[in-house]
Amino acid sequence: MLHLRLITPADTTDEAVRLIEGTVGTAHLAVFAGAARDPAGDVVQCDVAREAADELIGGLRNLGLDEHGSIAVEGIELSLSKRADKAEKDAPGEGADAVLWEQLTDATHEESTLSVTYIAFLSLATMLAACGVVLDNAILIVGAMAVGPEFGPLAGFCTALVQRAPRLAWRSFLALIVGFAIAMLITVGFSHFMSWVDLFDVAKVRADRPNTSFVYNPDWFSFVVAVLAGAAGMLSLTSAKSGALVGVAISVTTVPAAANAAVAFSFSEYAQAWGSTEQLLLNLLGIVLAGTLTLLIQKSLWALQRRRTAAKAS
Repeated sequence: MLHLRLITPADTTDEAVRLIEGTVGTAHLAVFAGAARDPAGDVVQCDVAREAADELIGGLRNLGLDEHGSIAVEGIELSLSKRADKAEKDAPGEGADAVLWEQLTDATHEESTLSVTYIAFLSLATMLAACGVVLDNAILIVGAMAVGPEFGPLAGFCTALVQRAPRLAWRSFLALIVGFAIAMLITVGFSHFMSWVDLFDVAKVRADRPNTSFVYNPDWFSFVVAVLAGAAGMLSLTSAKSGALVGVAISVTTVPAAANAAVAFSFSEYAQAWGSTEQLLLNLLGIVLAGTLTLLIQKSLWALQRRRTAAKAS
């Protein structure tokens, strides 16, 4: 269940209440007349089943509450109520299958922001991965994958393609390109520093690295893994199962490939640098394709579910 807290202008409250009452899957409606001060108006609260929330939020936006009032949505961890149980039972479909497009767009918009924190995490992850590839240490590679924040912009780009949101697409694309460019540039400097203090050397870069050589040897398995990880990542976002994102993060070699490209470039190993760049681009492409396709399938299936529900109701 989700909890909605609305601030409605006084002349819109009745319409909002009727919309909530007419939405299957709602419960615990409460109206506090004149309770809101900024903006002035009434406060309306209700609980709604996750699978009915997207339609309700869309209707509330059509009333202009996002412009002249407020729509706040919170997850309910525990609800001991027979009315809530009935609302979830009456709502069409399953909550785990529902996609809250407004929430997804808002979340990916935030995650795809090119900020100092985003660049710092991506740079630190790339430098960690640089240590991992030089030492041929798979544990460091996995750690770097988990630290990397690049799935946020990738998810934002996929969402923007499906929702036809060019501003979000550009924002996500910029975060990816600029973020990786800065992180790789910093890692080139880090590699030169580590070489200066005799911790990195060209012999280690050229040596056989059975545990990490995959980062500069792209093949079809790399693309398959990226596709599977992209689909899993999108499902974890849309179903609010954020724990699965950790598994997604350590499944693809975006950060390690970027790190190896930077290290190889700093030692003039251009063939290895190009192989890593191919690996990076292949993984990014696979994630975007799979993530976009996953969202399109979810959107189509949910639309079909709504049509079936409407047909039964009529």
